[in-house]
Amino acid sequence: MSSYVKAAAGAVVLMLLAAGAIFLYAPTDALQGPVQRIFYLHVSSAVAAFGCFAVVLIGGVIYLRNESVTADRFARAGALVGVLFTTVTLVMGMLWAKPVWGSFWAWDARLTSTLVLWIIYAGYLLVRRLAEPGRQAARLAAVVGIFGFIDVPVVYYSVTWWRTQHPGPVIVSNALPPEMLSTFLFTMACTVALAAVMIVIRYRIETLLDTKQTSTEPAKVLASREPSGLAGRAR
Repeated sequence: MSSYVKAAAGAVVLMLLAAGAIFLYAPTDALQGPVQRIFYLHVSSAVAAFGCFAVVLIGGVIYLRNESVTADRFARAGALVGVLFTTVTLVMGMLWAKPVWGSFWAWDARLTSTLVLWIIYAGYLLVRRLAEPGRQAARLAAVVGIFGFIDVPVVYYSVTWWRTQHPGPVIVSNALPPEMLSTFLFTMACTVALAAVMIVIRYRIETLLDTKQTSTEPAKVLASREPSGLAGRAR
């Protein structure tokens, strides 16, 4: 069993333990009922997404400074995993909003800024996919990833800067009972661990893709030159 498989299995076990804590240990919220349990994964996924986009930020800065291929690969991996966790955040938020607010979506500051964050890094991935692989695409994506991170603090402080339907910060204000707080912290740690494992695995995939790309380029160049060479010999 490879180290990647072991790490993935460990991350799955941690998430199962987190699920057990959410449904078996944490008490049911007196006001919102069972639907409040979405909170633990919803917020933890957002924190994991922020961490992933921090990897994109750091990777982009390092790449622009010294064109480190390793940094660029980590940035690519972080962006993909970050978009995945942002998607989970949005979906979990919508499922939570329906019974509490009466609708799946409300254009308040936090929801809107989170959607903008998703669009920015989805655009990052689109740039990497459509642009010709190489230095120019990596530099352009690095710039997008760096400036896109500006939206992360906007998402975090949106409930403080503007009046929103979204609940205010409950962690820093000690609004959670001890059982709920410990469940949240455990779930967040497990989710961040899962995100880290996914980034490492995706980094390995990006390395293999780069190796494949490098190995096929000489063959493409040779193939493009063969017809003219054959024509020249025929004459």
